[in-house]
Amino acid sequence: MAGIDVVRHAPRRTGIAVLVLAVVGATVWSSAVHATTAARSGAGASQPRAIGWPLPGQNLDNARAATDSRITAANVKDLTTAFTTDLPRVNALSTAPLVADHTLFLQGATGSVAAIDTESGTTRWTSPATGFNIGPFGVAAADGRLFADAGSDGVLALDQNTGQQLWRTKLTTTPTLGVDIPPTVFDGLVFASTVPVSIGGIFKAGDRGTLYALDADTGAVRWSFDTVKSDDLWSHPEINSGGGAWYAPAVDTKRRLVIFGTGNPAPFPGTAEYPNGTSRPGANLYTDSVVALDVDTATLRWYHQVTPHDLYHRDQVHVMLTHLANGREVVISAGKSGEVLGLDPDTGRVLWQRSVGIHRNDTDRTLHGATDVWPGTYGGVETPPATAEGVVYVATLNAPSKLSPDQTAYFGGQLGTQPGEIVAINAVNGKIIWDTTVPNDPLGGTTVVNDLVLTATLDGVVIALRRDTGKIVWTHKAAGGINGWLTASGDTLYVPVGNTKAPNLLALRLLEASKS
Repeated sequence: MAGIDVVRHAPRRTGIAVLVLAVVGATVWSSAVHATTAARSGAGASQPRAIGWPLPGQNLDNARAATDSRITAANVKDLTTAFTTDLPRVNALSTAPLVADHTLFLQGATGSVAAIDTESGTTRWTSPATGFNIGPFGVAAADGRLFADAGSDGVLALDQNTGQQLWRTKLTTTPTLGVDIPPTVFDGLVFASTVPVSIGGIFKAGDRGTLYALDADTGAVRWSFDTVKSDDLWSHPEINSGGGAWYAPAVDTKRRLVIFGTGNPAPFPGTAEYPNGTSRPGANLYTDSVVALDVDTATLRWYHQVTPHDLYHRDQVHVMLTHLANGREVVISAGKSGEVLGLDPDTGRVLWQRSVGIHRNDTDRTLHGATDVWPGTYGGVETPPATAEGVVYVATLNAPSKLSPDQTAYFGGQLGTQPGEIVAINAVNGKIIWDTTVPNDPLGGTTVVNDLVLTATLDGVVIALRRDTGKIVWTHKAAGGINGWLTASGDTLYVPVGNTKAPNLLALRLLEASKS
């Protein structure tokens, strides 16, 4: 396994640079409300059949697997454009559209949320902009309400039918902290996080990411968890920062765990005075980790750190819960490390670990000069994976970065230099089932739809692969680049086309003759 050390413990991004992040970061970082009654009661180990797509990861497992779609490998070629809805007020779209009550909901980089009719593409309402957000961002639906990022400093609730704001809670404690995460909701709690990156600054000294649970009715903070396990920020609060979460957590309803993947420490790789991260000695817990917290109390049940003392921006931000045929569950972790792990949901014990994509020079714990490192700062598993029937599907970016021990490298991953890969992994043992090369960078993550797994690329190509073989069976060229995540429901595939001057939502629908 490339460059991975393991630490396990039982309980106890200004100026031009910001503009670059706003463009590239919004690219890279950038219900039928679900069975809400069952979710609020915490019933069941596996998620009930969901109608639509009410949460960022489709369900509380973050499975990203459509259960109510009729799209298959046999009829995917019959998908045709049903509508294209322009979204001028919503802006960039590093997000996933939700589907609830015959309405699409999605949030853009301005903080505005749009409600769109699923059949006609007509915009029903658009909420006011709340402030620029680097992304990712998005909404979660439950009990007639939508929960979304409030600009880059908090979370808000909207009435699902009208878009009227119900409450807004600020979470940031400094001008440079940000809230760049699609929230999720369970049992009356809304889960979100701060990160040390926002329009106000990038990895500014002293910023530490914190995980939050908010009251879904009022927005009041019910609990918080500091992802920096150090009162003095690993010895140098005047230099260091790190942690937080960028993507929605998974919720294990049986064990009542909320499971987050966390971001990296900074500065990275280092500075002239403190090369190779020497300003932050040690493992830098709880960065680049999976942390499992008690839903009700935030008590740390377990954690697993994938990359101790990270030099290379190895956010381990994606977490899913997958269900095996024998009735057991496995926690799946993935991120910029290019490492995919299966963990025991009771203890955090590593069951297996698998490298995906190109790995070069990323085992070095010390850099001695300018070095091409793979995966780079925009590489590895950048965007959300999917899982179904004991198989995990990840989209991998092969984008290197040239890194030096005495310089920060908050930008500069070389996108577009290598093809990407979609990889299918057996969740029982971590063995690769198939690995398919795709052109360009698959920033669309992965979405399972029946016997297909779908992705999309930064140059705007939607790709369907067979789940059993990985063979590409269909492609579609959109009118702009795609750095959001696909949603499927009924006869329709919804595609957020955000890497363009004219962001839009593309709906691809089955022809009548192909429906079955």
